[in-house]
Amino acid sequence: MAKARIAVVGAGLMGHGIAQVFALAGHEVSIQDSVAANLDSAKTRILANLRDLGDDLSAAERVRPTGDLAEAVRKADYVIEAVLEDLSLKQKLFVAIEENVQPHTILASNTSVIPITKIMEGLRDRSRALGTHWWNPPYLVPLVEVIGTEWTSPQAIDSTMVLHKAAGKMPVHVKKDVPGFVGNRLQHALWREAIALVERGVCDAETVDTVIKASFGRRLAVLGPLENADLVGTDLTLAIHKTVLPDIDNRPGPSPYLEALVAKGKLGFKSGEGFRAWSTDAQAALRTKVLHHLKKARTADA
Repeated sequence: MAKARIAVVGAGLMGHGIAQVFALAGHEVSIQDSVAANLDSAKTRILANLRDLGDDLSAAERVRPTGDLAEAVRKADYVIEAVLEDLSLKQKLFVAIEENVQPHTILASNTSVIPITKIMEGLRDRSRALGTHWWNPPYLVPLVEVIGTEWTSPQAIDSTMVLHKAAGKMPVHVKKDVPGFVGNRLQHALWREAIALVERGVCDAETVDTVIKASFGRRLAVLGPLENADLVGTDLTLAIHKTVLPDIDNRPGPSPYLEALVAKGKLGFKSGEGFRAWSTDAQAALRTKVLHHLKKARTADA
């Protein structure tokens, strides 16, 4: 797939960024969306990102928006779905995609948590179907989780890994299809305990975030948890776990504290208050801070 024809289905938050990455890598990209506003603004958003990052603006010329799903995928070598996290929607979409693609075309879902097996179970040829979970924003976060099912062929996995690596991403192979894959399972295990600490009155939400950002969060970009366990010693890790793990929240469902926030309409940035209150200025400042940090990391990786 030196010069592959890529089709991205969904031109929203993730879809336009995925299209941008592949276009910048030299691939011809069609991008489709049933929402006219998403489609009409896709190239404008891509151009703004390229300009902000100092990347080649001509990459946007390799992106072709279309509202016709069949037209978008008909000649594609690789199709990535990036629509809403709705299982039924994704299942119906892939059935429609399969009706219009070539026999060799690989089909990928960008779902962040839904098992790929459930999404692809209705396809005739499930050997070419897999998951590619990108992280937001896709043009700044390098990781892509490549998830196979019991049906996915080794060739489809290999081609996907090569394609994404050549586009400047860092693909990792997730060998078992489990909800949340690797990254979101780890992330939300941390979030569960963070919420539990606030719920139990151990500390407030601001303290949770400060502790993470000003302690082990400083190391996470260069020292993973299992590297850290080996660094300090598995014997010390075991001793700590014997004391700490019995007291860590292990409820199988969401926290009642979180459910109460949602019930009260405290939806975070959407409503101006969640675990903490967020003014318009505070929201903008945090978004800017995160983007600045990710852009610095991208420069450092280059």
